[in-house]
Amino acid sequence: MLIEMVDIEKTYSVGEEKVRALRGVTFSIDRGEYVAIMGPSGSGKSTLMNLIGCLDTPTGGVYKLNGTPVQEMTDDDLARVRNREIGFVFQTFNLLARTNALAQVELPLVYAGVSKKERRERAEKALAHVSLSDRAHHNPNELSGGQRQRVAIARALVTGPSLLLADEPTGNLDSGTGEEIMRLFRELNEQGNAIIIVTHEEDIAAHARRIIRIRDGRISEDRPNDSSRAELVAKAKRDALENALQESAPPA
Repeated sequence: MLIEMVDIEKTYSVGEEKVRALRGVTFSIDRGEYVAIMGPSGSGKSTLMNLIGCLDTPTGGVYKLNGTPVQEMTDDDLARVRNREIGFVFQTFNLLARTNALAQVELPLVYAGVSKKERRERAEKALAHVSLSDRAHHNPNELSGGQRQRVAIARALVTGPSLLLADEPTGNLDSGTGEEIMRLFRELNEQGNAIIIVTHEEDIAAHARRIIRIRDGRISEDRPNDSSRAELVAKAKRDALENALQESAPPA
């Protein structure tokens, strides 16, 4: 089990008023799952994302990440988890303006204390993973929006995290580029990466294999995404047909 949340509560103080952002949220996510968390503004989805990403801690309930209760972690433990166990992808890319793509991807490894030689090799591999080897020495202002997001995804992947957590990852992209990024997420999931996407857009959530909907701080629906599963079955059939045709083709 990668994530286990049981009766999660999160309450904020706004002046003298208490605001319950989350109210008894319970769910679990296995390794390798591809999940979309959906909800309108004010539903609690951003609060939930912050808890999943160990950017905040719950005021009630139990959150276990890789079997370890998050509430029992020290600040240093939480920082280590954010650096090594969770890869973050944000709507605004969060890239350094005067730093090339390779150095951007290396940055989490610098904080992790990885040697210069190893972090260079791992960063180059991560950029190749997102088809950006030819842009390794380009700064953000020399990259398209889709390429910037690919750099951000490579940076999120470079530490080999247990989870890729994406917050509205196509929000600053046109629809065509957004579809390219979502295809990349699908490919990464098919390669074994666990992915959670937080979004309010139905067409983005449709790419996930499971959709969790949250409203007024509670889970209102948690179900497999049948359309996504149907697409996967169709792809498997296409791949099987292509393999059969290749095997039956006469040698050149």
